[in-house]
Amino acid sequence: MRCRDALLITLLTLLLGSPAAASCVKSVRWAEDPPFDMLDAQGRLHGITADLMREALQRMGCTVRFVELPWARGLHNLEKGSLDILSGALPTAERARFAHFSVPIIRSPNVLFLGTAVAGKYPLHSLRDLIGTDFRLGAQIDVVYSQEYQALLQEPAFRERLVMVSSREGAWNMIKAGRLDGMIADEITGVIEIEKLGLGAHVQRSELVVSDEPAVVALSRKSVSPAFVERFDSTLNGMLRDGTYVRILQQYLPCQVSAEQLGCGVPSAQ
Repeated sequence: MRCRDALLITLLTLLLGSPAAASCVKSVRWAEDPPFDMLDAQGRLHGITADLMREALQRMGCTVRFVELPWARGLHNLEKGSLDILSGALPTAERARFAHFSVPIIRSPNVLFLGTAVAGKYPLHSLRDLIGTDFRLGAQIDVVYSQEYQALLQEPAFRERLVMVSSREGAWNMIKAGRLDGMIADEITGVIEIEKLGLGAHVQRSELVVSDEPAVVALSRKSVSPAFVERFDSTLNGMLRDGTYVRILQQYLPCQVSAEQLGCGVPSAQ
């Protein structure tokens, strides 16, 4: 009896200690960014991307470990493999060196916000129109706002117009103080932040849509396998089909959410 007990314990130890039986824990980057990531009154992380990532990974049998990081640090850690997942990215050839990309998860335009003091001064139809002006454009470090923006970064005349900032909140206040003329931001996030800061009289949304390309999830090539990415995509698609995606987004967006549009479909009545 004792021999069989010892054998059973040995087999269980080997089984539980094997890689196949190891628990799935994935680190996911977050930063305060309503309505995508934010803390509630009890300190619990929630929001569009936080809820989507938590639901998808739990369906896959994984535990989520949220890690608060600035965007640039998140990209750096993803490249090193010390971070598994970074949500809300635009796919680029440079990032493809170190990241897998998921299916699209949300479409929310990046738009140009302007200081009201300069709103009528610059006839802007694209970012290229900034070249040759004295416009001062705030841009977050290592953020890619569009394919056009990434291409323009190679041109010194465009880079001269940029003022790199570490946070949008600082940039909004710089616009108010007259130290910046504009800032690119996600449309929903920008509107929420400007209202929260009480800067509606100083910063306004322009008509220039920088990009309406849907964002994806970037997964580290060093820590996440292609097979996992396939399962992850399948899980996200399942959430789109069964109504979970719409249910999550509808909690946070001031519009009628459409799964087909990956975000706002028909604006809600006010």
